Amino acid sequence: MRKRFRNTIRRNLPAAWGIIIFLVLWHFFCALGAVPEYMLPSPSDVVKAFIDDRKLLFENAVITLKEAFIGLLSGVTVGFTAAVIMDSVEFLRRGIYPLMVLSQTVPTVAIAPLLVLWFGYEMTPKIILIVLSTFFPVAIGLLGGFESADKDTVALLRSMGANRKQIFLYIKLPSALPEFFASLKIAASYSVVGAVISEWLGGFGGLGVYMTRVKKAFAFDRMFAVIFLISTISLVLTALVSLAEKKSMPYRHINNAKE
Repeated sequence: MRKRFRNTIRRNLPAAWGIIIFLVLWHFFCALGAVPEYMLPSPSDVVKAFIDDRKLLFENAVITLKEAFIGLLSGVTVGFTAAVIMDSVEFLRRGIYPLMVLSQTVPTVAIAPLLVLWFGYEMTPKIILIVLSTFFPVAIGLLGGFESADKDTVALLRSMGANRKQIFLYIKLPSALPEFFASLKIAASYSVVGAVISEWLGGFGGLGVYMTRVKKAFAFDRMFAVIFLISTISLVLTALVSLAEKKSMPYRHINNAKE
């Protein structure tokens, strides 16, 4: 247990030092007056703004998290279904894959106003935008994982009378788990960003709406506070995905635990 704790500290120490150095340089840069305070607030001003507005920030964060969670869950479902269909039927893969790529070429900022116009200012357009942002990495990651399944093992199971479902459950799905969790980390961060972007262009609450209000008030200390909160939420979601990965694939972390 102690070795694992020391290893965790050793792995995270460079990142911690990097953050500390960045904050110290930021503080001295502001203290020297190189940039006006209203344009670049110091770290202490950002912390003070976060403390002063903590209740309002957390109330809006709950709304954004709800949108991100529902959108991420829906996006993973759509991406998983698309990957399974494309892996199973070559004809459908040739038809679906170009459409998936095409959906990622359109900027989300251009789609968001249309979604608001069609579905209003409630949660529906925000979830649709998050799904559009998250399903693609999940689908591509899973599809690559399915294709990386050992061909000899698949042939062996077929020779033993295994059907498609058994080959999928025992060979393809386990081999695709590393790619799935890697893409899920990307999708988790995209879900928060997608929720905030959709809130910029229409909504009654959420961190995106909060950012729009403080930007119009030129309260850049509060703007930085909400930016750091969004980054923290994304990091926490990524850490939760990593934890789920370790629980789902403990055999990949046995060697790390022994070190």
